Amino acid sequence: MTRLELFYDLIFVFAFLNVTDLVSHDLTIVSAFSGLVVLALLWFCWTVFGVLSNLVRTDHGVLPLFGFAIMAAVFVLALAIPQAFVEQPGSLPGSLVFAICYMIVRALTVTAFLFVFGTEHHSMWRRVFVTVPPLLAAVLVGVATVLPQWLEADFTLAIRLGFWIAALVVEYAVGLALPYARWSVVSAGHWAERHALIVLIALGEAVISLGLGPGRFEGLALTYRVIVASVLGIALIAALWWLHFDTLASAVEQALHGTRDRRRIPLARDAFTYLHLLLIIGIVATALGLKLVLKEVAAPNVHPPRVPTVIALYGGVALYLLAGAAIVLRTFRRLRPSNLVTVVLIGLLIVPASHVTPLFALGGLVVVCATLALVQRFTGASARARIKRAERLEEEAVEKAISDWRRWHL
Repeated sequence: MTRLELFYDLIFVFAFLNVTDLVSHDLTIVSAFSGLVVLALLWFCWTVFGVLSNLVRTDHGVLPLFGFAIMAAVFVLALAIPQAFVEQPGSLPGSLVFAICYMIVRALTVTAFLFVFGTEHHSMWRRVFVTVPPLLAAVLVGVATVLPQWLEADFTLAIRLGFWIAALVVEYAVGLALPYARWSVVSAGHWAERHALIVLIALGEAVISLGLGPGRFEGLALTYRVIVASVLGIALIAALWWLHFDTLASAVEQALHGTRDRRRIPLARDAFTYLHLLLIIGIVATALGLKLVLKEVAAPNVHPPRVPTVIALYGGVALYLLAGAAIVLRTFRRLRPSNLVTVVLIGLLIVPASHVTPLFALGGLVVVCATLALVQRFTGASARARIKRAERLEEEAVEKAISDWRRWHL
C-alpha cells in the first residue's frame, strides 16, 4: 500500500465525522436514513479508488495528480455533508455542492481508469463497464438536486433520497457483473490491507467523536463522570478493534490469498466491498452513540439516556457484530454463534439501558463486548494458533526478502 492511499484515507476521517454530525443534531429515523445514504455514497467513492490502486500504483507518473484532485473533491463533498439536506442562509446550496463534487469524483475516477486502460490491452467491454454506470449514477445524483426546485418543498427530501438511492443501486449493482467482465484482484494482500486500514480509520473517527461529543473546549466541567465515560468509550472502541483484528481480518485475508481464478472476485466483492460497508456503518453508528452518551454524561443533571441514543450505541455495536458474522459465513461457510448470541443479548439490553444512567448503559455494553472478546480469545484455540502462525511466518518471509534485496541493491 502506498503513502498516497494512506493520505487519501485520511480524508475519510473528516467525512465520517461529518456524517456523525449530520445525524447527531436531530436524531430521527429520517436523519439516520439520510446519513446512511450519504455514508454509502462516500463508501463507493472510497472503494473505486481502492480498485484503481489495486490495478496500478497510484503514486507513479501522472496518477498522483488524479489522486490529489479526487482528494480535493471528496473533501469538499464531505464539507457539504451537514448541509446536504438542510440549506443554510448565506451559503451555497449544500445539496448542489455535494452533487457537483460527487460528479467530479466519479468523472475523475473514470478518467483515471480509462488512462490506465489506454496504456494496456483491455477490451472495449471493460471500458464501457467502467464508464457508463458511474456516469449514470452521477446524473441521478445531479437530477436529485435540480428536480426538487420545480416541486413542492415538502417532497424535496423524499425525492432527493429517492434519486440518491437509485444512484446507489446503479453503483453497487456493477459489482454483480464483475466476474463476467473478467475483472481480477491483482493483489489480494493489498485489497485486504486497504479494507483493514479503512476500518482503523473509522475506529479513529469514533475516538474523535468521543472526544468532541460534549464540546470539550466550550467550558465543559471536567467531572469524574466525563473521565469515566471517556475511558469506557475507549474501552468499547478497543473491544471492537480486538473483535475484528485479533484473528478475523487475518483469517479472511488468508482465505482471499488461497482463493484462485474467478472465485476470488465474488469473495473480494462480498466479504470486503459489500460487508465491510456494514462494518463501517456499525462503527459510525457507535461513534454517534458515544458522542451522544458523553454529551448526556456531561450535562449538569444526569438522566437516563434517551432511547435514540441507546439505539444508536447498542444498534451500532450489534450491526458491527452481525457484519463480522456475515463475513465469516461468506468466507468460510460457517456461523459464528458467539457473535449471534451477543447480538441477541444486546437487543434484550436496549430497554433496560434506557432506564439507567448513561454511565451504566455504556459500562454494560463494554462488559458485554469485553466478554465476547475473551470468549473468542479462548475458544477455537487451534484455529487461532494456525492463523497467528501463518501471519508470523508471512511477516518473517517478507522481512527476509526485503532485507536480502536491500543487502544486494542498496
